[in-house]
Amino acid sequence: MKNRIYIIGMGPGKEEMMTLEAIQALEQSDVIIGYTVYIKLLGERFVGKEMLSTPMRQEQERCVLCFEEAEKGKQVALICSGDAGVYGLASLMFEMGKTHPDTELLVIPGITAANSGAAVLGAPLNHDFCVISLSDLLTPWEKIEKRLMAAAEGDFAIAIYNPSSHKRKDYLMRACDILLRSMEEDRPCGYVENIGREGTKVVTCTLKELREAEVNMFTTVFVGNEGSEIVNGKLITKRGYQIERNTDICRNN
Repeated sequence: MKNRIYIIGMGPGKEEMMTLEAIQALEQSDVIIGYTVYIKLLGERFVGKEMLSTPMRQEQERCVLCFEEAEKGKQVALICSGDAGVYGLASLMFEMGKTHPDTELLVIPGITAANSGAAVLGAPLNHDFCVISLSDLLTPWEKIEKRLMAAAEGDFAIAIYNPSSHKRKDYLMRACDILLRSMEEDRPCGYVENIGREGTKVVTCTLKELREAEVNMFTTVFVGNEGSEIVNGKLITKRGYQIERNTDICRNN
C-alpha cells in the first residue's frame, strides 16, 4: 500500500463551510500539517491530532514535512485555506511528488474565496469570470498587468485575490487604474473582508470608489462586467435571461 497524503481545501476555516469529505479525511489522518494561522482555524474538533505547522513563505518546507511524515507510515493531511488547487499547494505537492513515487496524493476540494465571497455579495460571478491575484511574489507585475487588461477587454467579471499587503499597499489602486483604461468609472464592484470569519465586512461600490478603498490581504475584490449591477445592495452579474414582466403570471388562482 502506498503512503497517502490528503491535500485539503478547508474553505474559510469554519467547520460548517468544509465539505464532509474534508472533515472525514482530517479525522482519518494521523497528522495535520499547515500554515500556523490555518491550524488555529481548525478549532477544537481535531485538537487530539498531531499538528505540525510552518510560518508564512515556508510553503516548500511544509510540503517536505508532509512527505517526511507520510514516509514514516503516517496518514497525512495538508490543509490549505479555500481550495488547495486555487493559489494553494496542490500543484507544488504534485511537482515535488515526482521524487516520491510511493506516496499517493489525493486532492479534496474546498470553497475558495471567489465562491464564498460571491455568495456574501450576491451573484457577481454568475457569468464568465476569471480570478487574478495581485501578489507579485511568484508572478511578475508585468504579467499581472497583461492579465488584468485581457480580462477587462474580454468583459469578464473578475475576482481579485491578494489585493494588498504591508509591502503592496497601492496594488489595488494600480489594478483599478489598469481596468479604468477600458471600463467606466461607475462599473459595479464590491469586496469582502474576512469571509466566513469573525468581523466579516461587505462593501458594494463603483470602480472609481474601489480605487480609493483600503483593503488588506484577507480581502477578496469583485469587479463586474458590462451587465453587472447593484440590486438592493447586492452585486449581481446577469446571465442574459429575458425576464417577462407580465403581472398576470403572479395572479392568484
